Amino acid sequence: MVEIINLRRARKAQAKRKAEQEAARNRTLHGLSRAQKERLQAENRDAENHLDQHRLEPKYEE
Repeated sequence: MVEIINLRRARKAQAKRKAEQEAARNRTLHGLSRAQKERLQAENRDAENHLDQHRLEPKYEE
């Protein structure tokens, strides 16, 4: 005989499994130490400054 399943519980369990998988993926993608975050911020700031220094200003003729 077939076991009766509560669909509400099954949906919640499935959603919980998906959320746990996504959380694990986000931990691996965004799980950086403070030193790594500060280094990345410094690198991004330096790169942005470098680009700003080489930006060409448009010459408007009025």
